[in-house]
Amino acid sequence: MRMDRREVGRRGEELAADHLVRRGFSILERNFRTRWGELDIVAFDGRTLVFCEVKSRRRSGMNRRGGQTAVVPFDSLHPRKRHQVRRMASVWMSSRLERPYAPLIRFDAIGVTFGADGGLVRLDHLEGSF
Repeated sequence: MRMDRREVGRRGEELAADHLVRRGFSILERNFRTRWGELDIVAFDGRTLVFCEVKSRRRSGMNRRGGQTAVVPFDSLHPRKRHQVRRMASVWMSSRLERPYAPLIRFDAIGVTFGADGGLVRLDHLEGSF
């Protein structure tokens, strides 16, 4: 199954949200839009409020040596993007006054890698990644 970029991102966010729910989180919001971009997932586990950036990539197939092409979803999590996510989290907190009380706030990243056939290859969750 061939996926376009939008489908890769949508499926990656779904898998990331499912992963967080399995780990005991409630998803408070997905795809919160601000003037600086979009927060992918805001989750809460009763104690920690997590702003999660999801990076999804697709392996394109074989490289010149006959091996799988290397895909590292976190390569695009550069300092400018981390600053942008923090700014968007501030907007979310200011606009969601009825949010649950959370003594801890954390910024996580989840990397989702799909194979060339569209199947899940791996999902990596970096807690407190920035």
